Amino acid sequence: MSRFHPKIGNTVSTDVYGVKVDRGYIAHFQVSAVAATAADTDGIHAAIIDTGVQQVVTTDITNPSVPRNITATAGGTAADIGAIQVTIEGTNYNNEVITETLPVFTVNTPGTVIGSKAFKMVTKITIPAHNGTGATTAIGFGEKLGLPYKLFHNTIFMAYLNNVKEGTMPVVVVNAAALESNTVDLNSALDGHVVDVYLVI
Repeated sequence: MSRFHPKIGNTVSTDVYGVKVDRGYIAHFQVSAVAATAADTDGIHAAIIDTGVQQVVTTDITNPSVPRNITATAGGTAADIGAIQVTIEGTNYNNEVITETLPVFTVNTPGTVIGSKAFKMVTKITIPAHNGTGATTAIGFGEKLGLPYKLFHNTIFMAYLNNVKEGTMPVVVVNAAALESNTVDLNSALDGHVVDVYLVI
């Protein structure tokens, strides 16, 4: 029979003599309905018109309600869109400074590129010059929610959207060193309803 051994560390005995395992705890992580809004391609900054030179934007930035990944969307005149990469600077869930260079746009093609790090705050957006001044770049946020844990393994075992259990497990990315690289992306699209995630820590 398994037993908890508080005096010798956070371990539990097993049915094998001398073999003990670490004790785990169930954590309930919740994102409120107000914060769990749908992805928004210009939710961080409205479309910025190309000027022919690199632009550094630090004003008129709206931060996400909770840490989530950042997107950039190229638009305007398709022939003016360049194969450029937008760089985002800001902070993670723990208010530590982080930077991410988003994937490259496809030349002459309107579309959205998706970042992987969860930003709590965006403080600076750097946009290289496109191929012409008819191009625009909007900055938004995606579906990946930042987790408040640095995880070695994916220990999420259950997720709910609007109090309905997800039939397909979410996509989870973990990183034991970088907090901002621990994210959960539900199979269902976020829609302004509460999200509940259960994991072992």
